[in-house]
Amino acid sequence: MHYFVTGASGFIGKRLVRALLRRKGAVVHYLMRPASESKSAALRAFWGSGALRAFPIAGDIHLKDLGLAPEVVQTLRGQIDHFYHLAAIYDFGADEADQVLANIDGTRNAVGLAHAIAASRFHHLSSIAAAGLYNGVFREDMFEEAGPCELPYFRTKHESEKIVRQQSAMWWTVYRPAMVVGDSSSGEMDKVDGPYYFFKLIQRMRQWLPPWLPAVGLEGGRINIVPVDFVVRALVHISHQPTSAGKCYQLVDPVGYRIGEVLDIFSQAAHAPRMGLFVNAALFGFIPNSITRGLMALAPVRRLRNAVMKDLAVPAEVLGLLNYPTRFDCRETLVALKGSGIACPNLRDYAWRLWDYWERHLDPELQIDRSLRGAVGGKVVLITGGSSGIGLASAHKFAEAGATTLICARSADRLEEACQEARCRGHSFIAYCADLANMDDCDRLTRCINEQYGGVDFLVNNAGRSIRRAIESSYDRFHDYERTMQLNYFGCLRVTIGLLPAMVARGRGHVVNISSIGVLTNAPRFSAYVASKAALEAWSRCAASEFADQGVSFTTISMPLVRTPMIAPTELYRNVPTLSPEEAADLVAHACIFKPVRVATRLGLAGQLLHAVLPRLAQILMNTSFRMFPDSGAAGGAARVGEAKSLSAEALAMQHLMRGIHF
Repeated sequence: MHYFVTGASGFIGKRLVRALLRRKGAVVHYLMRPASESKSAALRAFWGSGALRAFPIAGDIHLKDLGLAPEVVQTLRGQIDHFYHLAAIYDFGADEADQVLANIDGTRNAVGLAHAIAASRFHHLSSIAAAGLYNGVFREDMFEEAGPCELPYFRTKHESEKIVRQQSAMWWTVYRPAMVVGDSSSGEMDKVDGPYYFFKLIQRMRQWLPPWLPAVGLEGGRINIVPVDFVVRALVHISHQPTSAGKCYQLVDPVGYRIGEVLDIFSQAAHAPRMGLFVNAALFGFIPNSITRGLMALAPVRRLRNAVMKDLAVPAEVLGLLNYPTRFDCRETLVALKGSGIACPNLRDYAWRLWDYWERHLDPELQIDRSLRGAVGGKVVLITGGSSGIGLASAHKFAEAGATTLICARSADRLEEACQEARCRGHSFIAYCADLANMDDCDRLTRCINEQYGGVDFLVNNAGRSIRRAIESSYDRFHDYERTMQLNYFGCLRVTIGLLPAMVARGRGHVVNISSIGVLTNAPRFSAYVASKAALEAWSRCAASEFADQGVSFTTISMPLVRTPMIAPTELYRNVPTLSPEEAADLVAHACIFKPVRVATRLGLAGQLLHAVLPRLAQILMNTSFRMFPDSGAAGGAARVGEAKSLSAEALAMQHLMRGIHF
């Protein structure tokens, strides 16, 4: 028996060809665009030994007679027993003109070729979308009764089926599969479509919420899902039945599920929180269209909606189907499949396979290079305070990842040592000597970088000064606040503002500000340091809001205590668990790769939460630690050096309990 198949390289098509080739004596002729000849080898491998009986026919569904040469048409004339037309665009988000060209004109051309070669039977793979948004049960003998076809995909599938019904003078059969998902045995799928659009949302729920926490889901309309292996087996079986002429078969799940049930099934498969409470999406239908349109006319609402949809990779068209009103009768299909052993499996039995395959092969996150090299390779990075500590450790990471790494610091000797260390490790830095507490130096630095490199892609504001001194010891030291603010706030601000215009002009850029866990916990004895870092954080939050639509983003790292030269004068910290500069540099790398708004430790976030929810309790706890740990000798003078060394047992216990916090 000879077959002709369009769309043989598609997800359903290549499985159909494989199933046909398994039939004894089957010969398959399949349409192949010249531009797609590179797929032939992979298709033959997929089809296995039967591929020797599969012959490509050069053509294009956009052309009359599918673009077949006259001599080929003559050769095929009278030879084809079954003509399967599967080639189409199955994508809600595709351009309407492309859908019309492929789905409507392509079907007309396929019917024309079937007539030209005198094919015995014509099988058209339509879709339940041909029913439009019919309100109620859509039977297999219904067509003209289809509901509104507002979406281009729905409209083109309806029109293409009409062409088969009205223009085909041969034996024709129409098949309307439901929403086709991956194989029920392997989970294999070739693209994100249908229920897969919501997988990213489910994955985020699993990441953010504990699995035992009941989630709120949408009840919504009914959604019909079938695995590709069921569609292919049913299609092959029914197409060879002698009683299928002039009929339509709806290859659907006889059960069907509400959208909320589907989300709950996949949430269980993903080990995400189950949907414990459902809100009927029909309730949103009571909102007047004028109100909905008015809200969408507001730029902030529209941008928020678009940002969420983009982040979750959900097309806006999908939201319009949450109240999908159509259910599908499939009695003719069940009769045709009776005794064949072919039946649609229960979604609950194979949902885990679909989820597993998606997470291993189709998750869009898999296509993103989440390495530091992927983020900064070939980019220009400036790290202030890059001659030692966190800055130097970060500079090594960026240089090793292929970034053009610029470092700046006050000491020319320390910069040369850092550059020499880099050369010994097989990479290089570009050093700039600048005192960022001097505004003229800041301007000179940014002007030079803009002239030589056209700006930077990443700016790490790491240079800073820390002073650990109680306010009661600072009554006559107001200059502590001035010099701390001068470097930690004004210096960072001056450099950032000097480099921002170039970032905006390029439409990209990321600023990382090294702040302190002390800003979250309001650590005593660090009032000058914390205030300067808090000022930088506040400015960054304002800037992030202003530049969010220009491709420039900001990350604040609430850095815990790190063993750097900055904390060396405080002997108390010699016995306190701290991060190494390399561990701190990992946080900087994380900020540049993922660009979060904030990077903070759990201890810092807990302190912030405590101050927000129970501020009086937080003050008592911080005051207790304040009295427990005295000023260092460097802060309180020689008379207090001995005091700083003698710590109580409680103080020693707290040192190890509150890892990384500034006291």
